[in-house]
Amino acid sequence: MSEENNNQETTEVTNQEALDQFVSLNKGDTVTGTIVKIEDNQAYVSIGYKYDGIIPIRELSSLQVDNAAAAVEVGQEVECKVVSIDDEKEKLVLSKRAIDSENAWEVLEKNFESGEVFEVTVSDVVKGGVVADVGVRGFIPASMVERHFVEDFSDYKGRTLRVKVKELDRENNKVILSQKDVLEAEYEANKHTVMESLKEGQELTGTVQRLTQFGAFVDVGGVDGLVHVSEIAWNHVDKPSDVLSEGDEVKVKVLRVDPEKGKISLSIKAAQPGPWDSASDKFNIGDIVTGEVKRLVNFGAFVEIAPGVEGLVHISQISHKHIGTPQEVLEEGQTVSVKVLDVNTEEKRVSLSIKETEEAPAQSAKPERSNNRGDRAPKQEELNNPNVSLSNQGLSITLGERFGDKLSKFK
Repeated sequence: MSEENNNQETTEVTNQEALDQFVSLNKGDTVTGTIVKIEDNQAYVSIGYKYDGIIPIRELSSLQVDNAAAAVEVGQEVECKVVSIDDEKEKLVLSKRAIDSENAWEVLEKNFESGEVFEVTVSDVVKGGVVADVGVRGFIPASMVERHFVEDFSDYKGRTLRVKVKELDRENNKVILSQKDVLEAEYEANKHTVMESLKEGQELTGTVQRLTQFGAFVDVGGVDGLVHVSEIAWNHVDKPSDVLSEGDEVKVKVLRVDPEKGKISLSIKAAQPGPWDSASDKFNIGDIVTGEVKRLVNFGAFVEIAPGVEGLVHISQISHKHIGTPQEVLEEGQTVSVKVLDVNTEEKRVSLSIKETEEAPAQSAKPERSNNRGDRAPKQEELNNPNVSLSNQGLSITLGERFGDKLSKFK
């Protein structure tokens, strides 16, 4: 037999084997092919069969996609499952999603058991969290995206997250992922090392991570420390968000480190010059300045004349007229003019006066008092006293009249 005849027979056998394979193509079979065309929002796949198969858009991905071109591209090799086959109509429907799902569950179950960390890309933001394609629909609840609370996830689409499998339920096609668990584990591993390196009194630069009503959490080397609202500024701060924003870079001073409780107390104001440091240069005795009444007490009023600098207006220095309590003429929040009486920066004391900024009221004329004792009417006891003499010159008491009998004995 010639070589040509042998090659022909081999080709016929190969074609027959391929034909036998095509003839045996059934629903549920797994096939591999190449995307040859994307048209009418579906993908056409060549699997070497007598006609191409199609993947409807709903069978392209485990997630909802609006455009087939967003899920696959021409020339891409894909593995699919036969959904249906109709040779008479030459219609072969395939599903990429079915194979992706089967493969994904095997991988996810292994990851779940081992606790492996892997990366996913956020494909959509939905109510209550974000979604990622992991061969099946993976859901990351809002509480499991970050270590801190996130109000708006609108800019998370397209982000890469590092996650762990939190929960699996294959029967109900449920996959819960968590990035928070990954971040928490890394945070705790780094926390001990960082806290050992921190010393009370140390000053360093940190980044504001999140704001609460009671303070700001600042990242110092991968660990968050709390700056209480009272430690944000030398002047009073109502809400941290009034003066700080997330992402701000701030200089802080370490106040306390508690490794047992895992807490770090920081201060922003302690890392800045204090208001009293410049008070002696800013205020001089005799200066008249404006301030705000911060507190009223029984003995006077505390007036803030600069952020963090309060002086005392003693009750005697509030008004020219006598007052029983400061509340009679002042109220908290009132703006007043005060005169600086004394400045003691070492003891952080300033003495102030309100009345010395005001003109004293005119004194009313008092009736003149007579020095003539004769004008004074005699008291009743004087009238009854035998040693008191009355005359039109006035009342007089003489030693002779008072002690005459006793003096006569010494003559």
